[in-house]
Amino acid sequence: MKLHETSVEASAHHTKGTIMESMTKNEASVVDDAAFTVRRTIRIAAPIEKVWAAVTEPAHISRWFGRVTLDGAGAGAVGTMTFDEYGAIPLRVEALHEPRMVSYRWNNDDALGALPDAFDETRATTFTFTLEPTAEGTQLTVVETGFDLTSDPAANMASHAEGWTLELDKLVALLEVGLEPDA
Repeated sequence: MKLHETSVEASAHHTKGTIMESMTKNEASVVDDAAFTVRRTIRIAAPIEKVWAAVTEPAHISRWFGRVTLDGAGAGAVGTMTFDEYGAIPLRVEALHEPRMVSYRWNNDDALGALPDAFDETRATTFTFTLEPTAEGTQLTVVETGFDLTSDPAANMASHAEGWTLELDKLVALLEVGLEPDA
């Protein structure tokens, strides 16, 4: 998958951002430098129940994202998301409103160069999946916030924008085509 960065300027808010190109029919991630956020909205030709399971159940998340383990279920559950060649990222479920919204906090500070041994509230970003049914399936929006708490906000927003483009493209491939992502 080839990614290309394009700088954009939003005239309504006079903010600059970055868009990462996607290989699916969906738009790529957008960075809002002023708000310290990364956002991506995609459409998936799958029912909301199937998409909900893919973003909330550890076994399903592990098929397209990182390997997730959680102690407990629902808001407050803690665990890790592990990526080969990167390591285990502390993770906590913040909120859960089935089947429309789930929010996680994690310590994924790419620019820091090291992962914490335990969850660190003062350095965590929050990513929230919002699901809406459509005539063709489901619209899924992810918004990650809190980059101002990280070691290098600009570098982390760029890295996570690329990450959300890659990871959510894998989710689309899995749910629409049944294509398992490479390990």
